Amino acid sequence: MSTLIEPRVLKGFRDYLPSTELARAALIDKLEATFRSFGFVPIDTPALEYAEILLGKGGGETDKQVYRFKDNGDRDVALRFDLTVPFARFMAEHYNELYLPFRRYHIAKVWRGENTQRGRYREFMQCDFDIVGTDSASADADIVLTIASAMQTLGVGAVRIRVNHRGLMNRFLAAQGISEKLVPVLRIIDKQEKIGPDETQALLTQEVGRPLAERIIDFVTPEKDSSKTLTKMLELCGKDDADAQAAANRLSEVFSIVNACGLGALVYLDPAITRGLDYYTGIVFETTLVAMPEIGSVCSGGRYNELASLYTTKELPGVGAAIGLDRLLAALEALGKMEQAQPLPLVLITNDGSVALSLLHKEAHRLRQEGISCEVFPEAKKLPQQYSYAEKKNIPFALLFQNMQGYQEIEPYLSKFPLRDLKERQTQEFDSFEKLVLFLRNFSASLGTTASSTEL
Repeated sequence: MSTLIEPRVLKGFRDYLPSTELARAALIDKLEATFRSFGFVPIDTPALEYAEILLGKGGGETDKQVYRFKDNGDRDVALRFDLTVPFARFMAEHYNELYLPFRRYHIAKVWRGENTQRGRYREFMQCDFDIVGTDSASADADIVLTIASAMQTLGVGAVRIRVNHRGLMNRFLAAQGISEKLVPVLRIIDKQEKIGPDETQALLTQEVGRPLAERIIDFVTPEKDSSKTLTKMLELCGKDDADAQAAANRLSEVFSIVNACGLGALVYLDPAITRGLDYYTGIVFETTLVAMPEIGSVCSGGRYNELASLYTTKELPGVGAAIGLDRLLAALEALGKMEQAQPLPLVLITNDGSVALSLLHKEAHRLRQEGISCEVFPEAKKLPQQYSYAEKKNIPFALLFQNMQGYQEIEPYLSKFPLRDLKERQTQEFDSFEKLVLFLRNFSASLGTTASSTEL
């Protein structure tokens, strides 16, 4: 006898059982509806790209996390680690086929060989949405508004969308005469939430000395009011600094748009947000759940005006964000906010062997034409066994066809349609097919879902 292979998955990877996958699919449906309401359209790109495409000139932190290998053709390839870099390649390659500004969303898996923790895996789903072809406050604000709308639609509870502009930090460090320390300083600040202000100051002191470290801590510490924070940042950069003033004006305009839409209470200016050292050039943002900040950002992004320059000489300024769907699912589950998976299907048509399978499937087809999802139990078994199957699959109803030997058609025989509520263990009879359909539609509507199998 051959030795069985132990069934297992790699660390940082996981299987999705139907209940979890249905919940994830429901979130994706809501996100797609939100994206489309803002004018975004879907695209897709290959999971595998030339390593040169994904890594560009190389040398960044991302390089250490990429799954990179030689394929059978001895080509240097890698799995995409996000959806932004492939999108930059996509825009450069299809520039003449697209219109500008171009709004896209892309929901797909990405892979990163990083340390795993709750809500963070090595294979995970990202939901990206971007606006390319314009460098305007309108586009920046639309990304923030899309984040806010998506979080409200998903019902995640209170969120904090923290916004900053990379240009202000750049100009502040230039005013201190330490522009060459930009990357190490930003990396230290980016760790502040994890290591705390004391450790942050200690690391900054090692890097730039105590006086400058104190000034940097002062710069990245927000005031209670975002407008006061912006005023302080601008003063520390130097009021005569035109680049700093331009960055401040951009933030002011974004906040003005967000406030006009009544969402200002969700958005905060936080000078410590310094994400995306490799390619963000302007506004940046991170979104955290108020009830679970420890899980980290569930949606982040920023402006990346120079990213596509690796692939084309054309100017393609862009701004976008990515929602970490798996991290968001983990948070919703921990907070008890995960929606009950909708019934799939709504009805099980029972099979006791007394009715030809063709007739059972005919009834199932009639129900589906009316928008009712259903399935036929494939084998003749006792009803308790079929009920048990339905309950394990979360099917709420069973339509009973039994003891009908010799009948060539179901419709002439039935004067009533017996429908069993499997949760309540009660059977209700309907005297017409139309009344049965109406009941099932009303039940589906009460769940806030659709019974149509094509829409689930």
